[in-house]
Amino acid sequence: MTPVRVGVFGLLGSGNLGNDGSLEAVLGYLRARHPEAAVDALCGGPETVTARFGIPATRLHWYRGEYRTASRAGAIAGKGLGKLVDVFRTASWVRRHDVVIVPGMGVLEATLPLRPWGFPYSLLLLCASGRLLRTRVALVGVGAAPIGNRPTRALVRWSARLATYRSYRDTQSRDAMREMGVDTARDEVHPDLAFALPTPPVNGPDKLSVPPGHVCVGVMAFHGGDDDRARAEEIHRRYLDGTTRFVRALVADGRRVRLLTGDRCDAPVVAAILDAVDSPLVTAAEVASLADLMTEMAAADSVVATRYHNLICALKVGTPTLALSYAAKSDALMDRMGLATYCHPAREVDADRLLDQFRALEKHSAELRQTLAERNVTAARHLEHHFTALTTALFPTADHAHTSRKAP
Repeated sequence: MTPVRVGVFGLLGSGNLGNDGSLEAVLGYLRARHPEAAVDALCGGPETVTARFGIPATRLHWYRGEYRTASRAGAIAGKGLGKLVDVFRTASWVRRHDVVIVPGMGVLEATLPLRPWGFPYSLLLLCASGRLLRTRVALVGVGAAPIGNRPTRALVRWSARLATYRSYRDTQSRDAMREMGVDTARDEVHPDLAFALPTPPVNGPDKLSVPPGHVCVGVMAFHGGDDDRARAEEIHRRYLDGTTRFVRALVADGRRVRLLTGDRCDAPVVAAILDAVDSPLVTAAEVASLADLMTEMAAADSVVATRYHNLICALKVGTPTLALSYAAKSDALMDRMGLATYCHPAREVDADRLLDQFRALEKHSAELRQTLAERNVTAARHLEHHFTALTTALFPTADHAHTSRKAP
């Protein structure tokens, strides 16, 4: 039999650990349930994806400067030509596959700055090509949110409508797509795909360069959402100042602080905090995957974090966590894991109030660890159901063969 040809699509290998973690979870599912599948990627960082995950990968955009600001005539012309070339490149790639999976990620939201002719346009090309060429396109465990920008909203809405299969990482995402005019009657909600990743052992072989009993603080190059462009620098300054004051207060209490990131663009925030606090009690971790983040967070007493997948890593290893929430998805995640009380707005970081919430978090550490252990068991069970549903929807022949093998 010819192996089923599966493509994975997205801003993968581009420096965002959460995106790559979602890919890792989907590849784990494919290798466990569909080991015969031939898998390759159309993605933002093909060299990284091939080196790390061992699958062939093609660059998402023909024009290499797609995500750089175009100010000169040559760059503007290159971007314009690239949009046209990508129509044919995307269709040609989709045509070579039986199934294309978009693994997790917030591909149907604009909670961070987003241009309509960037990734939303690429996603529409993918879903339209799938419909025209009869290739099944699945948006698996994706995030969605209300979108104010009309062109972006239209591109996202049509992408979702043209997809063969959709599932979401929280109820708010499904509700947002319904409000945008997408029929979500058959769409399911499951925990984020990253909850399917293996949890590193608490006392694993890797030795951290910080003693136990520290606090992990996950930071982010946060400038607000797509609708906050006019206030982006003000929002970032307020976030950085509040977070720095909080770290300084922890150090004044004699606490060791470990700074973590989730994307390569977060490095300047780490550097700014290290420079402002200037204490040997504050160190920065070098992380290259969600597994690295989980290893760091499992060794901590508690975690305060901003990025969505930083939160997931902390919750998954059962460490009491306080969210610097920048979008409804963070609030929904914390509520689902039983920590709804421990959210603080990233746009208005009040170091004094944050410190009070942090102390309350640590006071209830033992019971929160028990709650997280129970919620993680539930999340794992739901994801098993999710992957079974995905096989039924995308691999009907394989699902039938699997059922037949199990029959007496």
